[in-house]
Amino acid sequence: MSQRTRQGTTPQAIPSGGAPAPERTDARDGRRLGLTLGMLVLPMYVALGAPSVALPAIGRAFAVPFGATAWILAAWSLTSALAMPVAGRLLVRWSPFQILVAGVVALAAGSALAGAGPTLSVVIVGRLIGGAGAGATVIAVFAAATALPGRQRIRALGIIAAASATASGCGTLLGGAVTTWLGWRAVLAIPALALLLLLAALPSRRALTRNGSGERNGSTGRLDIVGAAVLSVLAGSLITLLQAHSVGLPTPVTLVVAAAGALAAVGLWWRVRSTPDGFVPRRVIASPGFLAAGLIGGTVFAGYYGVLFRAPSLIEQATGGGPLEAGVLLVPAAACSVLAGRLVGTLTDRFTGWQVSAGLAALTAIGVLVVAISTGPVPIVIGTALTVCGFAGAQAVLVGLAPDLVAADDRHTAQGLLNFMNALGGGIGPATVAGLSGIVPAPMTLAVLAALPLAGLLLSLTRRPTADRRPEPDATRGSPR
Repeated sequence: MSQRTRQGTTPQAIPSGGAPAPERTDARDGRRLGLTLGMLVLPMYVALGAPSVALPAIGRAFAVPFGATAWILAAWSLTSALAMPVAGRLLVRWSPFQILVAGVVALAAGSALAGAGPTLSVVIVGRLIGGAGAGATVIAVFAAATALPGRQRIRALGIIAAASATASGCGTLLGGAVTTWLGWRAVLAIPALALLLLLAALPSRRALTRNGSGERNGSTGRLDIVGAAVLSVLAGSLITLLQAHSVGLPTPVTLVVAAAGALAAVGLWWRVRSTPDGFVPRRVIASPGFLAAGLIGGTVFAGYYGVLFRAPSLIEQATGGGPLEAGVLLVPAAACSVLAGRLVGTLTDRFTGWQVSAGLAALTAIGVLVVAISTGPVPIVIGTALTVCGFAGAQAVLVGLAPDLVAADDRHTAQGLLNFMNALGGGIGPATVAGLSGIVPAPMTLAVLAALPLAGLLLSLTRRPTADRRPEPDATRGSPR
């Protein structure tokens, strides 16, 4: 009762989940686990930043249009997004450590295949496998972090967010250096180093084994394969259609993909209504504020990854340099993620989660527009830095908010679905920019992209203060609304 009363009093704010004055030892525990978890996500986010610098070289190597190389980023984001809700559902049976091991193995295997792929198609298959492993790994990491109470949770999530944004941003420097000295194949194989980081995380295995879930429920039954399938087809169709022009997809194939996506959308709607404990539980997505949080995160991720896809090539054009120069120039932008990760805890003490997310969406939209209108490397770096701050902050704020929007025993399912929407946005961003390439000028593609975080800003501002109460554990269980 006290938990509901406290949340009802300040429903907008991200609840602390623990005592208002945390012990110093609790802070150390949160910082220690956050550092361990942040280390584990490094390869996943390097796998996004590093290849972005190598894309021009990959396009030249395979003699394909630059827009077609966007699949290297989008494929990773797509399967990463799809793996997240699956991993979230499996967390009611497996510990975060078991999910982590499975994810890292798939991540390493897929990255090795991508690095050795003789054709762009094989490279993309490897990225699909690696992305699935990355999605499972990220869910395991967030499951361990969100099991922490109160200030420990926020501290750990802030460290993870800073590590992920730094890795994806500094990945451009690493990607530029490795592309220049070892070639683009080595860049795609870098995430396989996650196996070594997994060994380094073994001393923290006990913390990674507890999942902090609430009571077990109907979701512990068989995995809803039909629900997972229609969601996968819907997401894949969307990404494919956005890039249809850039990859030269024939019109008949495009129509088939569009029809499959439409059927999948109808199938998902039917499945949600007919299967209360299915892959996408209606009680979770109907929880006040949940869909809004996912959509806001998706728009911010779309803005960041769209800029990450385009900025290195814009810098190369502006400076006449190569991938190494572009990577070096983007390092200051990546460094901003550390600042954003550290400030997010302070901001959520003074402002509500929705207010902070509105500011982060605004930063992202401004950053995209700055890159769109810039012709020199310095403003491009500044615009990229703004999107980095939006990405790093939104990840910590929205992932930290999600457990308090749903019943305790739906937390892992909610985390998986929320991260799915975020990561899907990360695939939509590059796909949108690539799909519009050759149709409209480059500045216009980014201007269109900016509309996404602007939509997230409007959604954040229209949140009602009374909408963010966690539902009772058994209030809606098993009965569709």
